[in-house]
Amino acid sequence: MTGKNLEPLRWRNGVLEVIDQTLLPAKLAYVRLGDVGQVCAAIKTMKVRGAPLIGVVGAYGLVLSVKKVKTPDLAEAQTQLRKWADILIQTRPTGVNLRWAVERVFNASTEVGDVSSLKEVLLKEADAIFNGELEAARRIGKYGSALLEDGDTVLTHCNAGALATVGYGTSLAVVRAAVEQGKRISVISTETRPLLQGSRLTAFELAHDKIPVKVIVDSAAAQMMARGVVDKILVGADRILRTGHVTNKIGTLPIALSAKFYGVPFYVAAPVSTVDMVTDPSRVVIEERNQREVLYVAGRRVAPRSVEALNPAFDVTPPELVTGIVTDRGMAGPPFVESLRSLSG
Repeated sequence: MTGKNLEPLRWRNGVLEVIDQTLLPAKLAYVRLGDVGQVCAAIKTMKVRGAPLIGVVGAYGLVLSVKKVKTPDLAEAQTQLRKWADILIQTRPTGVNLRWAVERVFNASTEVGDVSSLKEVLLKEADAIFNGELEAARRIGKYGSALLEDGDTVLTHCNAGALATVGYGTSLAVVRAAVEQGKRISVISTETRPLLQGSRLTAFELAHDKIPVKVIVDSAAAQMMARGVVDKILVGADRILRTGHVTNKIGTLPIALSAKFYGVPFYVAAPVSTVDMVTDPSRVVIEERNQREVLYVAGRRVAPRSVEALNPAFDVTPPELVTGIVTDRGMAGPPFVESLRSLSG
């Protein structure tokens, strides 16, 4: 199994099948989602996660919502679809890909002549999003691989590989493409508390691809840079603003700060669908997840019963700390307002 043929999701006979990422690495199993409510639950509980993948799953979720439409009136049907579109979007409010993909599928409903053709048209649009994201991952790898030199050690945070997309990855696409070119690349992966996406998912992917990987605790990232063992940093993103502000998994900001201090290049890899050209940095909603994720480990409480927890899922890295952004349309660099506008146009 490799990142190239690992299928995080597949559409079969009107049912969306996705890898249940909460079971990895102990078990590789698919869960069948035949209802839009099941799709919402899978996103909320992080059976599926990663901004590009969530977007595509949301797109197919809206296709499944057609089952809920019980009227022959097209205007009323679109009203019902709008309700489900809004519900899907709110399952993970921080990442931009989910809204982008769901809105794109919803807008396809305006091209429909009658209710009977709704599913066919929406499914065609969802399939187009799927195929577009897969091709985007390949292009990210192509553009980004030029950043890596033979013998480089790359530090990455969270999981931005095949499991976060529809295959191949974003930041890991860069690593994979470089390896395919014959470069010797090794990876240091943070464990990524509290849900351990780095040790459970990133290490899982790289080990299967036989790419050397070592896992560290999140707080060891700065020490790795201080020791001079990190050549480049590559992370994904859940939302990139036109200003170059990067919203990514909590813990990304301190890594970027350390990288700036120690002079280590800090790169972000994401498709253009992750770029938000509208929202002001002050208006980015940071998802607060259940305290239990912090207070419990493997089902066992590790903090005193009287203690509460804060559990922000993301942080925002300012553009001053970002060396460059690899997209499926090329590299963006400072000033990001200009370079991202050029790539997104």
